[in-house]
Amino acid sequence: MGNFLTWNFWFSARPGAFIGFSLKIVLSFIFLLIILSIVSGIIKNRWFKSLYSSFWSGLYAFFLTNVIIGLLLTFFNYEMVPFLSARFWFLLWVISMLVWLFFIYRIIIKIPVKRTQLEREKEFKKYLP
Repeated sequence: MGNFLTWNFWFSARPGAFIGFSLKIVLSFIFLLIILSIVSGIIKNRWFKSLYSSFWSGLYAFFLTNVIIGLLLTFFNYEMVPFLSARFWFLLWVISMLVWLFFIYRIIIKIPVKRTQLEREKEFKKYLP
C-alpha cells in the first residue's frame, strides 16, 4: 500500500502491465459498466418521451463511453504501450467519471421542477378551448 501513494507509481511512463487481482478488478468494473449500459439503453428506449428521458440518455452515454475508455486503457496497459499505459490515465478516467456523474445528478435535480412546470401548463391548458 505504501507504493500506491508514491509519485513514481502514478506518473511512471512505463509502469508495467496489470497482474492478477488488479486486472480482475478492472475487468470486472468494465463488465459492470457493460451490463449497466445495456440496461440503461433498454430503459432509455422505453422511456423516450418522459421526464426521465434526458436522465436515461445521459446515463447510457456515460456507461457506453466509459466502457470504451476503460477497454482502451486496459488494452494499452496489457500491451505495455509506453506513455498510454501510465497509471495517471486511470486516475484521470475516474476523475472524469465523477465530474460526469455530477452533471447527471444536476439533471436529476431539475426533474421535479420540470414536473411542476408541466402540471401548471396542463392545468392552464385545461381552460383553453
